[in-house]
Amino acid sequence: MSSTRTLVRRAALATTATAAALVLAACGGDSGSASGEDTASGASASSSASADAAGAHNDQDVTFTQGMIPHHQQALQMAKMAATQASSAEVKDLASRIEKAQDPEIQTMSGWLKAWGEDVPSSMPGMDHGGGHSGDDMPGMMDTKDMDELMKASGKGFDTMFLTMMVEHHEGAVEMATTEKEKGEYGPATQLADAVITAQTAEIKEMNKLLGKG
Repeated sequence: MSSTRTLVRRAALATTATAAALVLAACGGDSGSASGEDTASGASASSSASADAAGAHNDQDVTFTQGMIPHHQQALQMAKMAATQASSAEVKDLASRIEKAQDPEIQTMSGWLKAWGEDVPSSMPGMDHGGGHSGDDMPGMMDTKDMDELMKASGKGFDTMFLTMMVEHHEGAVEMATTEKEKGEYGPATQLADAVITAQTAEIKEMNKLLGKG
């Protein structure tokens, strides 16, 4: 009898764990840039949970995810430059927040694509001409020349260039996320899109203020 109760108990715990993973997947996009650690901890759960809902997505979800991954990757590269090339503490702080928010989101979206049996982008537009996506496919993407110029800049010149480019980059991400909200089917993806719109719209206002446009 005790062994039977143990088996029943384990089954119940497993069911509870699965339900918790589904909840994490559904809420993963709500954290936005406020808590990168929370998004990271939910990434593996989101990935496994999406396997159960692999059919509940459409072509728009795939297009959004495959586009937003390299879009985020380029933002991360720009943010990492700021750590050593920016002169403004505000710019460095902003870049750090962008990195903490977007890196976990890349991991989450990669998990969705794997669960759906779709290709996960491995290269970044504007940095690798052999990539499956080009900068022209996604609004706000910088090309190789833009990225090279940013890489060579430093001090106040870097700050202005970084902010100007990142505003354009964020505006492109908001445009992509808006399309996903309107046409996407996969709940966690549309929720992530909503989080992107909220967080990056606020950061656009912040960057314009730093540029003296606010």
